[in-house]
Amino acid sequence: MNVEYLKLFTRVEVTKNISQAGQELGLSPAVASNYLNKLEQTLGVKLLHRTTRHVSLTEDGQAFLPHAIAVLESIESARAAVGVGSQTPQGTLRITAPASFGRMHIIPALKGFLNNYPDLTIDLKLSDTIVDMVEGGFDIAIRNAKLPDSSLIATRLAKDQRIVCASPDYIKKHGMPTVPSDLKNHQCVNLGQFDDWHFKTENGDINKIKTHGALRVDNGESMRDASVDGLGLCICSVWCAYKELQSGQLIQVLEDYPLADEAAIWAVYPSSRLLAPKVRAFIDYFKNLYGETAYWEL
Repeated sequence: MNVEYLKLFTRVEVTKNISQAGQELGLSPAVASNYLNKLEQTLGVKLLHRTTRHVSLTEDGQAFLPHAIAVLESIESARAAVGVGSQTPQGTLRITAPASFGRMHIIPALKGFLNNYPDLTIDLKLSDTIVDMVEGGFDIAIRNAKLPDSSLIATRLAKDQRIVCASPDYIKKHGMPTVPSDLKNHQCVNLGQFDDWHFKTENGDINKIKTHGALRVDNGESMRDASVDGLGLCICSVWCAYKELQSGQLIQVLEDYPLADEAAIWAVYPSSRLLAPKVRAFIDYFKNLYGETAYWEL
């Protein structure tokens, strides 16, 4: 059985796009389609459902996939055992990430990453909308929200501590809240429709405070900047506000009342089997960059 056919088949399963999978392997769309036809002819079964917009595995394709992966892993192990082959990351690495986090903590690190892996190219999509990474053909998704899809594999890259903060000018004018219930008497800048703030109590319960304010925004950096300008208190991730906290443009309030939020920054990918060297390289590089205590942490 032709190994190149198997490589293409496993990439189609990830990208859900024959042309894109073929391009990653240096194949034209026509050649990629021909390879898949020959694989199906060899096996005598239909592996893929194909439409003009979407490609998905048939039931036979789903059954065949783990065996194709196992064959490729076995071949790679055999080549490595005799010093043949390369695990050097190469090709295009497609990443989706939240807009603010991507701008602040991924893009500035890409120069060093690409210097380490010159055979890689990066296709980075920054969006605050959580996209379907499999349907979108992404190799990695960076997420700082809950991970409801159990079919994805997640690796924790860093802690995502969130705090309540405000500008010194706002505190000077309106006073310092000392307990969460004081927030009812303050202006609060909220993200979207999320105006319920949840705090941990000493006995482990959740204290929900309904907040209000003159401004809602749809972006974390905008919320931070509005708070810097004195428009109210906000809940902000430390990775987003650490420079303003260091400079004194923002100060943390209600330090004795932690938020009921144990978020983290995750690298998410479809499968832990046959993990491409480029995906492993990205995860290892950024996990090491952020470390056990990220440079933005308080």
